[in-house]
Amino acid sequence: MASSTDQPFDLAIAGAGIFGLSIAHAAIKAGLNVVVLEAKTVGAGSSGGLLGALMPHMPARWNPKKEFQFQALLKLENHIRKLEAETGLTCGYRRCGRILPLTTADKLEHHLERAEESKLRWHPENTGFSYAVEPSGSRSDWLYAASAPYGIVYETLAARASPRGYLKALRSFVQDNGHLEEGVSVVGFDEDTSEVTLEGRLSAVSAKRLVLSGGFSAFDLIKQFTGESVGRGEKGQALSLEGKGLEDKPAIYCDGLYVVPHEDGTVAIGSTSDRDFQDTAPSSERTTELLQRATAFCPQLQGRAVLTEWAGIRPRCNKRDPLIGKLPGFNKIYAATGGFKISFGIAHLVADCLIAEILGQTPQHPLPETFRPDHHFGRNRLDADSRA
Repeated sequence: MASSTDQPFDLAIAGAGIFGLSIAHAAIKAGLNVVVLEAKTVGAGSSGGLLGALMPHMPARWNPKKEFQFQALLKLENHIRKLEAETGLTCGYRRCGRILPLTTADKLEHHLERAEESKLRWHPENTGFSYAVEPSGSRSDWLYAASAPYGIVYETLAARASPRGYLKALRSFVQDNGHLEEGVSVVGFDEDTSEVTLEGRLSAVSAKRLVLSGGFSAFDLIKQFTGESVGRGEKGQALSLEGKGLEDKPAIYCDGLYVVPHEDGTVAIGSTSDRDFQDTAPSSERTTELLQRATAFCPQLQGRAVLTEWAGIRPRCNKRDPLIGKLPGFNKIYAATGGFKISFGIAHLVADCLIAEILGQTPQHPLPETFRPDHHFGRNRLDADSRA
């Protein structure tokens, strides 16, 4: 613990998931005095999952969101290597690549076009990353050949990391260089007095600014401050299998599922997406479904023991894209939530952008306009609600 919560902080962050801890890491590196306030424990929400798939968008219909994610994925390996050097902990990162099966002639033609467009969007002459269509039967030692009758896409930009390992390293950095307190919920903030009101703690915390980054629960706080509901939670479920001997295999995306081998000898499978849910606990029926679907296209998974089942509630903004920036009507309250399925791949770059905004600086890669609060509130929010 590098500081005491009795002193005023430059920045308080509500939530210790991948966005919250990444923002804390960036803020500390920028010289700010930071406290992270977590209602439960680090990674208690959707950030504490198993999958760790760091997958690029398709190189088609290119837009600022896809470019931002592309730049984030390019920079992530260097970011993680620095974090590992700072903490002495491993994040389980590897540029593993990804296989996509082609099941129809139309999909084959579509991805042949994407392969050509990738040469423009992914800059392979500089990055070395490729997006190639391979013939039927390619890599059938891993993907069942019958699942890809028209061949496969094999791309080399995709990567994976251990979600829990990454969070553990970020936690270590924040604890050593800032302040992290678990079991306390942020319930209010007074911009005039700089007082952060907490539940689960007798005294308040003083901070010049507040970032709301508590996953889907941040939407309740955002509504409390702004009066507007801009997002919801969706339940996802995944599992981990014994995966000895598969550590160097590429990820597979097939039948709406990812199969992701990890360096610790496990294979993650996931995930489901349920807008309507009754609880946050894993469902045995969902586990059976995941296993059956994954082993159908990846026979090497058959007979491997289930090690871990996981379920969590992912934050999804009504407008799909993340919400990053200052809340409308406030000068010192910011939001960073709604990463949904791409949070781990973009969190470090989102953090750089938000800290640059707080410090009045210009980020190297600015946030897409669709990430900004103006895209999520007011008339834009009502438009989203009408389509929900």
